Amino acid sequence: MLKFTQYLPISDPTLIFFVVLLIILLAPIVMGRLRIPHIIGMVLAGVLIGEYGFNILQRDASFELFGKVGLLYIMFLAGIEMDVEGFKKNVKKVLLFGLFTCIMPFLLTFTASLWLLHFSPTASLMLGALMASNTLVAYPIVGRYGLQRHTASTLSVGATMVSLFIALVLMAAIANSYSASGGVVFWLLFIMKFVAFCAGMVFFIPRLTRWFLRNYSDAVMQFIFVLAIMFLSAALSDWIGLEGIFGAFMAGLILNRFIPSVSPLMNRLEFTGNALFIPYFLIGVGMLINLRLLFQGNAVLWVFVCITVAGTIGKAAAAYLSSLLNRYSWKWGHLMFGLTSAHAAGAIAMVMVGYKLETAPGERLFGDDVLNGVVLMILVTCVVSSVMTERAAIAIRLQEKNNVGEQPQHGDDEKMLLPVKYPEYADNLLEMAMMMRNPKANNGMVALNVVYDDVNAAKNQAEGLRLLEHLQQMASAADVALTTQVRIAANIANGIKHAFKETQASEIVMGLHFHKEISNKFWGQFTQSLYNGLSRQIVIARIMQPLNTIRSIQVAVPSRAEFEPGFYRWLERLSRMAGNLDCRIEFHGRNESLELIREYISNRHPSVRLGLTFMGHWNELPELAAKIKEHHMFVVVTARKGTVSYKNALERLPEEINRYYSGKTLMILFPDQYGTPDDTMTFATAQHTEERSVYEEIIGWAGKKLNKK
Repeated sequence: MLKFTQYLPISDPTLIFFVVLLIILLAPIVMGRLRIPHIIGMVLAGVLIGEYGFNILQRDASFELFGKVGLLYIMFLAGIEMDVEGFKKNVKKVLLFGLFTCIMPFLLTFTASLWLLHFSPTASLMLGALMASNTLVAYPIVGRYGLQRHTASTLSVGATMVSLFIALVLMAAIANSYSASGGVVFWLLFIMKFVAFCAGMVFFIPRLTRWFLRNYSDAVMQFIFVLAIMFLSAALSDWIGLEGIFGAFMAGLILNRFIPSVSPLMNRLEFTGNALFIPYFLIGVGMLINLRLLFQGNAVLWVFVCITVAGTIGKAAAAYLSSLLNRYSWKWGHLMFGLTSAHAAGAIAMVMVGYKLETAPGERLFGDDVLNGVVLMILVTCVVSSVMTERAAIAIRLQEKNNVGEQPQHGDDEKMLLPVKYPEYADNLLEMAMMMRNPKANNGMVALNVVYDDVNAAKNQAEGLRLLEHLQQMASAADVALTTQVRIAANIANGIKHAFKETQASEIVMGLHFHKEISNKFWGQFTQSLYNGLSRQIVIARIMQPLNTIRSIQVAVPSRAEFEPGFYRWLERLSRMAGNLDCRIEFHGRNESLELIREYISNRHPSVRLGLTFMGHWNELPELAAKIKEHHMFVVVTARKGTVSYKNALERLPEEINRYYSGKTLMILFPDQYGTPDDTMTFATAQHTEERSVYEEIIGWAGKKLNKK
């Protein structure tokens, strides 16, 4: 009888891929039942199927390729999902934590290697540099709990890049000291290449990306373009003497503002990485680990214990000391420690440099015991990192759920209606609505196509169904619930109003389909019929460029706008959009309105870059045209007749927009007139009594101003 083992290891590419997919599928299920982080399951599965386990699969070129891509993907996602504004505000804290998480494990590992392992100073320096760096193995856990933009995550990712950069430079210095071509020339060349790399990335990549996104809207092409930028940056980083993961992170950081977190493109990037590349990398890391080495002599075990204990204690000390100095909670410290404590493929690359480095003829800097000890260290640190990160993420998320201020407002009726007609316009309109919605409320949206009741109704209805099906696919790619409806009506405005009431929508987001001019017919008949028949918020947008290329939102606010019932509704929508686009938003209006806007955004959206400019009179609207650039969006907050913020100057709005803002990306906003306490007082669900008192003072102050007027 033939033995089954003769068919192992599996060499057929199809079966290899099948086994890997089976592991990716089953590991979360099994680990979930055992309440163990999924990442540990991937690594342990790699240990079992590798040549040091049951030898089911051989670590062939596919693991080298996909594993490398997976590691780059982790760093790329870390850069692309980072809260850049939070990073800028906390740059000193990032640098401090980066120095701590680099120096502390470096010193402890260097001391342990020198005194306990009796290694040479050079070998001890190399091991110290190895343990000073770390790999963001547990970062997918942070993404699963939606904490990518949490302050602790931002500090951890930034500190990782600081420590990695220092460690790589130290490694290059050690390797260069044994090279015949070393010396001053090497360092001058390295500095020149590094400066050229950073300057080239910062200057060329944003301009190239903006041009590409404006000219090519195909989803597949955009996805391929982003990946090409990532691999190009990684390859250039390798060329200058740094690891490719540094370049991948740099690419993610530069592309951060071009890929909003709620966009379908971001969803595709995360899905591809988390479904295939990152699990492949984790399984490949597990296949490197040989647990039998623990029982094959004391040398490997002693190296493993020394570097693991010294490095982990150093990482923990750095995280908790930084948390203590910044007055963060222990939960934040746990998350910072979890994210910065793991070592993976980067440690393998660094130890291989020392393993191949000849200090003398026939002598290497590292022996087999160090190589094997580092491999075992990877397993332990990955387990510790995953467990700590998962527990900390759960604790932080539960704490945020208990914080009422982080929850959707009680009774929030947010449900956007999107009337669409033109395919070339619908995608941008849906994307804008997704950036304005509250993802925590998850109330979904409604896409509507209204068809004239004429002889072409059947044909137009079929075209409308195809358009809505396309939008539904686009929304599904971003995990947004979208229902669709086609209506046949003799009057388009009446069809929209009837659908609005039937679907119980909260507001309308629609397109202004005249790129050059706003016709009097559209403004006078269609829009007037719409906003006179509905008292809820109506947003009309003319989108002339992809939204992710917009760099500033300029908002014109009429006097007394703060007394409209829908004031906080449109302010919340614009704040969300500015936050998702990572662009500056500047309001032009009276001081009374601007003060309330400042209070609201600083409390609800502190990461949004805010600008406030006094505009004494609505007649100054044409003068704003000089400030509106090609990459800006101009928002006009208007008002219905008979409302408190209405003024006769608004009658000239169509003419002024046609004359001064032709060809600009534009949004015209009719505020909500619904007028319930929940709508007029957006902060009513504030968690603390002192917070409520602040908001009551703001409203009271506004009321006094109105009485004076």
